Amino acid sequence: MNRRTFLHTAVAGSIVAGYAGSAMAAERYFPTKVVQSLFEGINRVKDPAATSPLEKGHAPVITAPLSVRAGEPFIVEVAVGESLHPMGPSHWIEYIELNIGNEPAGRADLQPKGYLKPKVAFTVVLPKEVAPEGKVSLVARQSCNLHGLWEGSLDVTVT
Repeated sequence: MNRRTFLHTAVAGSIVAGYAGSAMAAERYFPTKVVQSLFEGINRVKDPAATSPLEKGHAPVITAPLSVRAGEPFIVEVAVGESLHPMGPSHWIEYIELNIGNEPAGRADLQPKGYLKPKVAFTVVLPKEVAPEGKVSLVARQSCNLHGLWEGSLDVTVT
């Protein structure tokens, strides 16, 4: 075997071994398969009376007063799922954000470790002009690395 053939064979073998090693490592560290259809849009609870296990674990749950006074601060809590979503190196919540209608109000970026539970509290003050008809929608979104973008909302009366 000449030197050129040896080098081509060695390089090709290294590349194949590298790809095979990467594939095996990916399956070891990320054993849960990604459901690609969940990344095609924003996921929401389809039927609140009969939520699926996936919806129970991923749909943002907003806790806030149903009626607030304009100009006064109040707390809005956003939790990921009815029972808090697990956080680990292979399955985690990337961020939680809160919008007032279509306007961004706050965002918390989370780390893929087991130290946190995906629940965030925002202090919100709504001016009267935000709700000219007396109501405003709080919209929470969260992104799961395996199950895509999820959204939940809550209507609040502003007096």
